[in-house]
Amino acid sequence: MDIEKAKKLLKDNNYTCVLCKGETVYTSFDRGVAPILKLIENNTDVSGFSVADKVIGKAAAMLFSMAGVKDIFTDIISIPAKQYLEQKGITLSFNTLTEKIINRAGDGLCPMETLVMNVCDEKEAFLLIKEKLKELRKEKR
Repeated sequence: MDIEKAKKLLKDNNYTCVLCKGETVYTSFDRGVAPILKLIENNTDVSGFSVADKVIGKAAAMLFSMAGVKDIFTDIISIPAKQYLEQKGITLSFNTLTEKIINRAGDGLCPMETLVMNVCDEKEAFLLIKEKLKELRKEKR
C-alpha cells in the first residue's frame, strides 16, 4: 500500500516529506511547505499519491489538496489543517493533533499557518505562500 510505503520511507530515511504512487516516489529533506510547493511549481502530477510528512499546517494541507493527493499521514497536524483535509475528503492519519503549528524559533505561530488561516481558495493560498516565501528569503540575506 502506498501510504505504508511512504510512512516507512519517511521514518527510515529521516525525510521531511515522501509521496508515493506505485513505483513513483518523491522524497525531500526540505522543511515546511517547500517539498509540495516545488512539485506544484514544476507541474509535477502527484494526483492520487499518498503522502507521509512530518508536520502539516493549513498551508501545507491546502497545497496537498490542490495537488490532488489522496491520503496523508503526518506526525503532527494542526486542527485547521485536519478540518480542511477532512472537508476535501482526503484520508488522514496522524500521531499528534495540535491547536496550531509553532514557528521554527518556537516563539510564535508558523507564518504560513497564519497567512492562510482565513483563506478558503487553494489558488489564492498558493500565491500568498509563494509571495511570503520570497519575503522570508529576502529577510535572511
